[in-house]
Amino acid sequence: MVKLIVIDAEGAEHVLDAEPGRSVMKAATDELLPGIMGECGGCLSCATCHGYVDEAWLSRLDPPGEEELDMLSCAVDVEPNSRLTCQIEMSEALDGLVIRLPAAQF
Repeated sequence: MVKLIVIDAEGAEHVLDAEPGRSVMKAATDELLPGIMGECGGCLSCATCHGYVDEAWLSRLDPPGEEELDMLSCAVDVEPNSRLTCQIEMSEALDGLVIRLPAAQF
């Protein structure tokens, strides 16, 4: 297991154990973390798993693909560090990854 740190819209920090190979979205929804919905289950057909990747971690992630960018255009309050968390796969290299959640998913 690796650590995933999710900071909700109110600023509360949630430290989750994430299985390598599992998406950030699945790790969060498995723990019933409020503020991240993942309505499509990770199929890139919604933007309800939108999150902000902490700036220190951005360079460690592969850039978003065309489909992810298209779906992000549907998200609320998109920032340069916005990602769909269903597209971020946890790994040993991402141990300690920090994601902040927006105030609303739609």
